[in-house]
Amino acid sequence: MRMRIISSIFLALIAAGHVCAETVDQKIKIGMLAFGTLNWELAVIQEEKLDKSQGITIETTPLASAEAGKIALQGGSVDLIVSDWIWVANQRGQGMDVTFLPYSTSHGALIVPAGSSIQGIADLKGKRLGIAGGGLDKNWLLLRALAQKQHGLDLDKSADKVFGAPPLLNQQLQQGKLDAVLNYWNFAAKLEAQNYRRLIDGRGILRGLGVDADVPSLGYVFGEDWANAHANALSGFLKAADAAQKSICESDAVWRKVVPLTQETDERIQNALRQHYCDGRIKSWGETEKKAAAEIFALLHQSGEGRLTGKSGTLPEGVFWR
Repeated sequence: MRMRIISSIFLALIAAGHVCAETVDQKIKIGMLAFGTLNWELAVIQEEKLDKSQGITIETTPLASAEAGKIALQGGSVDLIVSDWIWVANQRGQGMDVTFLPYSTSHGALIVPAGSSIQGIADLKGKRLGIAGGGLDKNWLLLRALAQKQHGLDLDKSADKVFGAPPLLNQQLQQGKLDAVLNYWNFAAKLEAQNYRRLIDGRGILRGLGVDADVPSLGYVFGEDWANAHANALSGFLKAADAAQKSICESDAVWRKVVPLTQETDERIQNALRQHYCDGRIKSWGETEKKAAAEIFALLHQSGEGRLTGKSGTLPEGVFWR
């Protein structure tokens, strides 16, 4: 399915007259977080020479944070990063030409200790809840919307909120300083591998809100004009990345080479990270998912009172790369 999506993109670019093998620059500058899963793929691409087989040159720039990546992309020091489509929509609404192509459907999750008395969202009332990503985090806004819909509960007022960095929140949960943590998928996976319990994840939250499609949460983000001018480089990278993902998920030998990049020594955690990463591979991407994304955007606009989405609750044109 993913290769058909990539092939369709490439054929569409050829039809539009943007591809010329003799003149297109085959280099692509990618910004990456040191411990992100994109780093896994880039390492495999280099190890297996998948970039060379596609006739491209990849130049990587280490990033200190996700925000640093956005700044680097906007400033033109990198051509591509991994980010979320909500940010892309916000930028499109402000006139930027950034666009999004799906990378992963992995979602964050609400995690509690195995023996916790918390059995549902309503039980979060009065509890100390750790939240990664700040007050405008997508999962937090959607969780608030679900609590309001199902229980008439305003979590923003009824829970004792603690905002913090993902690893710190995990640590505080393990130390008993928090009752529950709403964290990113990889940090949630680490807790689950240590026998903590998943109460609900991003998919479950969305289903509770009436959104059934599995909408990718993260994607490759790049400038539309850049993509039009460098179609060969983009297509080559996407094919190399898809092959790298397949190797990571299907080859234990390749995975053993990736393991050091996880910075984890516990095999349970290593395996959990691999499993969740592979479960997040894109299986379907089309009009159904795009329509669902528009529904999510409207929900976020209402829950966040426009602070995350901007003035309009309507998804701008061009958010998703055609």
